[in-house]
Amino acid sequence: MYLASSRSTDVPDGPASGRSPRPGTARKGVAGTVVALGAVSLVSDISSEMVTAVMPLYFVLGLGLSPLQFGFLDGIHNGISAFVRLAGGHIADRRQRYRAVAGAGYALSALCKLGLLFAGTSAPALSTALAADRVGKGIRTGPRDALITLSCDPRDLGRAFGVHRAMDTTGALLGPLAAFALLWATMDSYESVFVVSFCFGVLGVVILLAFVPGHRETSDREAAAPRLRDTVGLVREPGFRRMLITASALGLVTVGDGFIFLLLQSRLDFTAGYLPLLPLGTALVYLTLAVPFGRIADRHGRRGLYLLGHTALLAVYAVLLTPLGGPALLVAALALHGTFYAATDGVLMALAGPSLPGTQRAGGLAILQTGQAVGRLLASVLFGAAWTTWGTQPALALAAAGLALTLPISLFLLPTQQEPTP
Repeated sequence: MYLASSRSTDVPDGPASGRSPRPGTARKGVAGTVVALGAVSLVSDISSEMVTAVMPLYFVLGLGLSPLQFGFLDGIHNGISAFVRLAGGHIADRRQRYRAVAGAGYALSALCKLGLLFAGTSAPALSTALAADRVGKGIRTGPRDALITLSCDPRDLGRAFGVHRAMDTTGALLGPLAAFALLWATMDSYESVFVVSFCFGVLGVVILLAFVPGHRETSDREAAAPRLRDTVGLVREPGFRRMLITASALGLVTVGDGFIFLLLQSRLDFTAGYLPLLPLGTALVYLTLAVPFGRIADRHGRRGLYLLGHTALLAVYAVLLTPLGGPALLVAALALHGTFYAATDGVLMALAGPSLPGTQRAGGLAILQTGQAVGRLLASVLFGAAWTTWGTQPALALAAAGLALTLPISLFLLPTQQEPTP
């Protein structure tokens, strides 16, 4: 897949590496830095998805938490990183230490797997461990995605993010499988899942330090160092502000993965022990479509594909609301769920990246990710409350109505073309 040789000079650890190739030069394969970061994400996602896959089973069926309590914990797991993304991105921009900041985030997430091991059944301890894990994710995401945008021709960002997300999703595919195998082999020992998850997290940090270039340009460091208020000031740019509003609004009507899988388990009434296998279906579709969708986004427009991805999510809600059952429901829901992620995850970053200055790339992407994460945090809590109060079908119908109303508004808000910010 579009591999290029990985040299230590591929991407200097600073904004000077963001120069685009001169017009007329040949476009090469995806940079080695993207492939190396993909390998880091692959291993790290095995670690994180092992835990994510067993969360619904462990919290709701194992510890007996209510849907509202699970919604709160799921919201923490998916949204607490919103409050540190901007800090991580800004520090990486200011210090021009993208690899170092990303590595700190990966290391913190790995250590938190041990925190889950020692938390036992204590809800406060579990919340703290999950929050710290998501802090690590928040710290690393902006610098990592900035490294991708700074290493590639802007015309090929969709393909680059597609390759990265495909490798990332390979880890997401293997993580639940590993969790299921461990639970089966150890007779439902969640402690074993957490220990093995920690080991994979450490391996991800080792790969990052060994294979992702870490030096930086220093000739114009002082001139390139942005202030925090300059990074936050990106919101004043009309095009970026509209992207931020759109991503936040769509996040607010995105039902968390854990709830989707619990709804499927409830509808199909299969043995709860098979619940960790459901993310495999989503990940397999995501893995298959990530690179082709990235190329389509580069050639035919990233805005349209991003919105079509959310249409696939609306279709997930629709099939869960219909009387459809059996294998047809399972295949349709997971296929549409994977399509949603393949068409939106990396595509949003590819859409926003070229509009941001090279010296504020990590911070700008972090702001966008923050808005999306806050929306999804609120969505998890609200959906859990609606499920507890009214039941599954009314809660899902409300989410579907919200998404159906948000999509046409997003079509109006989302910019059609983003020019580089001066």
